[in-house]
Amino acid sequence: MDSYLIRGGKRLYGTVTAQASKNATLPLLAASVLTEEPVGLRHVPDIADVRNMTRILQGLGCKVSWQGDTLTVDSACADTCRVPRELSKELRSSVFLLGSILSRFGCAKVSYPGGCDIGLRPIDLHIKGLKALGVIIREEGDALHCDGSNMHCGDVMLDFPSVGATENIMLAACKLRGETVVRNAAKEPEIVDLQNFINALGGRVSGAGTDTVRIEGVKHLHGISYSPLPDRIAVGTYLLACAVCGGKMCVEGCIPEHIYALLIKLRESACKIEWKNDKIYIEQNARPQSVHITETAPYPGFPTDLQSQFLTLASVSEGTGIIVENIFETRYKHVAELIKMGANIRIKDRIAIVRGVKELHGAMVEAHDLRGGAALVLAGLNARGVTALHGVRHIDRGYERLEEVFQSLGADISRKTVKE
Repeated sequence: MDSYLIRGGKRLYGTVTAQASKNATLPLLAASVLTEEPVGLRHVPDIADVRNMTRILQGLGCKVSWQGDTLTVDSACADTCRVPRELSKELRSSVFLLGSILSRFGCAKVSYPGGCDIGLRPIDLHIKGLKALGVIIREEGDALHCDGSNMHCGDVMLDFPSVGATENIMLAACKLRGETVVRNAAKEPEIVDLQNFINALGGRVSGAGTDTVRIEGVKHLHGISYSPLPDRIAVGTYLLACAVCGGKMCVEGCIPEHIYALLIKLRESACKIEWKNDKIYIEQNARPQSVHITETAPYPGFPTDLQSQFLTLASVSEGTGIIVENIFETRYKHVAELIKMGANIRIKDRIAIVRGVKELHGAMVEAHDLRGGAALVLAGLNARGVTALHGVRHIDRGYERLEEVFQSLGADISRKTVKE
């Protein structure tokens, strides 16, 4: 069991490079099942969620190999439509495999997925969308039995612009005869990346990044080598760390427009921030100022995956800020831990009222989910004294060696491993 030991109070200086996106890489790995030719993904982050997804692919019969930071998946020998329960319970994104496996085998058996406990996150939108394509779905215990033997193209209207449901329908439809249309589709950059990937395989998808995605089925998809887009949430986390701790930083290899909503909020908090091409420059020399109100929303709104880290910034800013979580109903589990560190936060339903304090103090705290864990790392980097952060396994799901990133910027953070 790993933990972080953080001695806070150090300003951050230097340059970091964005890792490839977790939320883009996982659907691309799911999509690799669609072709019987090898698929190579370059610059893949070595994180727990990717490792779990590769184990699921191996369970399907795929051959998976790493060479440096390039991950190659050969699905030619894939021979089962069943995802083992013990694997799907470890990874929320295992649900993406529904569409891919149905497209490849005409059937699928998947247990309800696991991942972070940040709310209900029902997969009813996935199920409804697949049913619109002719899939017969039977629920048995915690498993979904899907019969796609009579799948057909269709017109799917999502009740909410769900990223996962949009991607799942794209994967299920890309080899169906005719045109499938997804309306009220999610617009996130990861949707665009999946479209580009499928098209590079030989598919015909258009409209990603808008609220209407069209998928024209093709008979055959081939292998490719591809680089997933940069991780906008990791980039945002690095920038928020500088805002919380003070200092001067450059994040390179990123796409600034993908986190424009955060960049504007950072300017409102009195950070000096500029961006050009694939670089973002941030400088914070004084105490940050509270942002009056911040509400999470589907892209291009403020990302729910940065809400926890932004709340840490609000907790050390001058003044009072209000944060409204509109996407997930229980994404404030880290707040109790921040309060242990001296934060002044009051929660009412989905609203957090944050009265900034001058500094936090070290404490023994626990990460309960991925982004909440990142928020506690930022708090520890700011805090006076020593913070012991347990539950690092959650952080490892989405950040590649986060402690090394912050060490390179001058932070005093180390990983400790205790045998259970």
